[in-house]
Amino acid sequence: MTAAFTPRLNPPLPQNWQALYAAVLSDALDAAGVWNQAMSSRIRPLDDKLKLCGRARTAQFMEVPYVEEGVNPYELEIAIVDDLKPGDVAMFACGGSTRIAPWGSLLSTATRARGAAGCVTDGFVRDIIGIRELDLPVFHAGIAPLDSKGRGQIRAVDVPVIVDNVRVAPGDLVFGDADGVVVVPQAVEALVLEFAFDKINGESHSLEELRAGGYLRDVYARHGVL
Repeated sequence: MTAAFTPRLNPPLPQNWQALYAAVLSDALDAAGVWNQAMSSRIRPLDDKLKLCGRARTAQFMEVPYVEEGVNPYELEIAIVDDLKPGDVAMFACGGSTRIAPWGSLLSTATRARGAAGCVTDGFVRDIIGIRELDLPVFHAGIAPLDSKGRGQIRAVDVPVIVDNVRVAPGDLVFGDADGVVVVPQAVEALVLEFAFDKINGESHSLEELRAGGYLRDVYARHGVL
């Protein structure tokens, strides 16, 4: 297998994305009528303090029982990481496999050097002490020492994938924090961000009134935010 990447021109990340958080994006997606874009509670960050925001760069893994003679099982894995651009998020779709840990410290180091945003996988990760030292946001379905070699390898890159039951297309906005991971499809991104920032503004006013002793019922009646 060889990688044949086409030039990509992703939209810039949202201004003030640091003000966003997973819960408000999930609520905004609901308001836009787009459901099931939040990953389940089993997809967790290696470091709760780090936020992830970037554009999806997808890879679809398949389970394999052995390494074929003359085949480099890491070929596409190496190629996609080397091709990451600033702001990219490596989305490694493993179908929830419990046999492979496709992400470790070497890929994390290369990702950091490329200026990419981080990684989300529904497979396992390993070398977690080294990854944490890099301050690179990585979200995973578990921790295990298992190498992908002889257990799984990438069969396709830059295609729509399913990560923890969430459809992810190349270029989709991916956001993660201590609450989890949310994927915003590009087709509804502008509307979702409008809803999200409006709610953040409303929550700011609500918090001020609640801190001043206001009753939740009254604050909710005024701002409609909960």
